[in-house]
Amino acid sequence: MTVPPQPGEARRRSRTRSFTRRGSRMPEGHQRAYDVMAADFVVPVPRAASGDDTSVDPAYRLDPVSVFGRSVPLVVEVGSGSGDALRAGAQARADWDFLGLEVWRPGIGQTLARMRSAPLTNLRLAEVDAALAVETMLRAASVRELWTFFPDPWPKRRHHERRLVNPGFADAAAAVLEPGGVWRLATDWAAYGRAMRGLLDADDRFTLTSTEPAPLRPVTRFERKGLDVDRVITDLSYTRR
Repeated sequence: MTVPPQPGEARRRSRTRSFTRRGSRMPEGHQRAYDVMAADFVVPVPRAASGDDTSVDPAYRLDPVSVFGRSVPLVVEVGSGSGDALRAGAQARADWDFLGLEVWRPGIGQTLARMRSAPLTNLRLAEVDAALAVETMLRAASVRELWTFFPDPWPKRRHHERRLVNPGFADAAAAVLEPGGVWRLATDWAAYGRAMRGLLDADDRFTLTSTEPAPLRPVTRFERKGLDVDRVITDLSYTRR
């Protein structure tokens, strides 16, 4: 007997992902940090019944108070990688909480390894498809700042549909940001920067408030790579109206 798809299942199966998963093996030190620290710092996200290990149960909603044990402004980074920006932000703003959404487990392991000697109690990570997590996992108006630093530019025209910053993701960002919340973006790919501006300048839910680097963003390895080949960094901050 053929089982009919559940609501939303067909859409999840047909989603165009903005990432390509890499290998899951970690250096021994990163694996050890993951094994020791994940229970405390990695959010156990329920998975969709027909999904993979980065899916999100569509019924699940993150409760920041339960996760962090307090109610303070929440910063969410989409694609936190090895955690450079996330850790810098959490160190600088102990009065805020920081959540990194990362699909690549070795990146999570590296983040944990780098703070093993000085754990940051206001930082958590979730191993998820970040675009899906922003769309379904985060509550409406629950985020003070949303960070999207150096997402994959997918430079070939035939791959542009894979870019993370698109109309659908803008809808999700607008939903999760609180009024006055800020979406901070950065890219070292000029054409992608122009596309971001074209999309968000035309969106009356957002107001461009800065083209300077985000105050809490360090110079990441992605930025250094771009600067080494003379790419211009585009930084954008949009405030939710």
